[in-house]
Amino acid sequence: MNNDMQRIISNNLQMLLKRYNINQYQLAKIAGVSKSTVGKWILGKSSPRMGAIQKIADHFGLPKSYILTEPSNLYEVNSEFVEVPILGEIACGKPIYAAENFNGYRTEPRKSLPEGTTYYLKVKGDSMQPTIPQGAYVLIREQPEVENGEIAAVLVNGNTEATLKRINKQNNYLMLMPDNRHYDAIIADKSNPAKIIGKAIRYTLDL
Repeated sequence: MNNDMQRIISNNLQMLLKRYNINQYQLAKIAGVSKSTVGKWILGKSSPRMGAIQKIADHFGLPKSYILTEPSNLYEVNSEFVEVPILGEIACGKPIYAAENFNGYRTEPRKSLPEGTTYYLKVKGDSMQPTIPQGAYVLIREQPEVENGEIAAVLVNGNTEATLKRINKQNNYLMLMPDNRHYDAIIADKSNPAKIIGKAIRYTLDL
């Protein structure tokens, strides 16, 4: 590609980073390249291959022209859809550390989302089967409390690990209940504290 095309792509990628509030590392994961490669694109020192351009366009639901043409011809993103971040994995079984690392986005109709801050966590383990299958993406709405019988994301083990369980409040302690009868409940009290971080709204499962 010539210098003019590199400049156009550089400008458009910078606009894309700003529009979707993502950084170069996140864009690199989407395009399947290294962060240093994306850095060269942004600086106009090199240009992405068509395969990488297609991955970026497909991820955001945009035509390739969004990246390849002058900004005046850019496609406007449909405001009826939003990108919900995926923030790592959550345990259904033995609690597992849930580092809130960025793992991409899932596109959702804006009207389908509840009010407040939402994100997806990917389920690892089978303690909530048959209600929630292993490998599902669970939509979490941040909130500090849920009603009895609702499923919540809960921090345990000194707020260093997270698990997904059904909540049963009993006087001064919580019972974190699995739906799979082969697992035991986790009892949370002063000696074994737990903190509810969000309510499970629904799940999706890719085939």
